[in-house]
Amino acid sequence: MHIPTPDELKARRELLHLRQTEVAAMAGISQSMVARIEAGSVDPRVSTLSRIVQVLNTAEKPRMVASQVMHSPVLSVAPGETISRAVDIMDQKNISQLPVISDGVPVGCISESAIVSAIDEGSAGKSQDIEVKRIMEPGFPAVPPDMDIETVVRILQKHHAVLVMEEGKVRGVITKHDLLSLVIGR
Repeated sequence: MHIPTPDELKARRELLHLRQTEVAAMAGISQSMVARIEAGSVDPRVSTLSRIVQVLNTAEKPRMVASQVMHSPVLSVAPGETISRAVDIMDQKNISQLPVISDGVPVGCISESAIVSAIDEGSAGKSQDIEVKRIMEPGFPAVPPDMDIETVVRILQKHHAVLVMEEGKVRGVITKHDLLSLVIGR
């Protein structure tokens, strides 16, 4: 049996968005006891710890996963398509980046930033027929459909988007905008 540390108890309580007073009331103990257990200043009885763990297990919300948030089909371009084709898709769909996919497998991404940088460097300004593969950036991270949304949120803090992949194929995409929609309940 795994005995949770004070830090684990606190982290789990906070993840569930519960206050110490709520856990205390549900476990039949005082809020100060919960605070002292989480601080590690008291060694609780096994029965007290069991009640707290039971409260946290019962309060656990259904887990949201990537497949519930992703949108599909995924708009993309192939490496051999032109920058102008990528720009057309971005304009039509009001998006700022696209995955670059070859035979169902992601090989990179193309973003407004990459296109602007290429224009600034002069490599795209001379011809709209330049292929995406010449200026594409490294691809988006990929996660399985059952990846918990908390992990996806952490990944999106450093990347434009996350691809949802299953059996080696892209099944969906999650962007920062998708997460904003979750927060405001759309």
